[in-house]
Amino acid sequence: MKLDYSMIGKRIARRRVQLGLKQAEVEEMAGIANKYLTNIERAVTVPSTEVLMRLAIALDTTPDEFLVGTVRQQDEAWRDVAELLRPLSPDQLSLAQSFLTWLNEQPPK
Repeated sequence: MKLDYSMIGKRIARRRVQLGLKQAEVEEMAGIANKYLTNIERAVTVPSTEVLMRLAIALDTTPDEFLVGTVRQQDEAWRDVAELLRPLSPDQLSLAQSFLTWLNEQPPK
């Protein structure tokens, strides 16, 4: 299978934009050099496996989203729930945890 680095760059850019992040912010989060992400997104530079992993962590996804453009449905659902929990206060998180504990104890239908 031949990798399409142009598509990989576009997928990385799309995920970054979805999260509302600037390239410089992602570069800092991933620990990569200034302007390196620009070159990856434009397919000027081929990222190493390590850099893809760092970008996936920084962009809260899995490398397969970049490489083949897919994320398993379950991973997407987990990410959606995590995004809902992220801005909650400690009291709200405690309440959400109590609800999820209760929900987990309910028999499946």
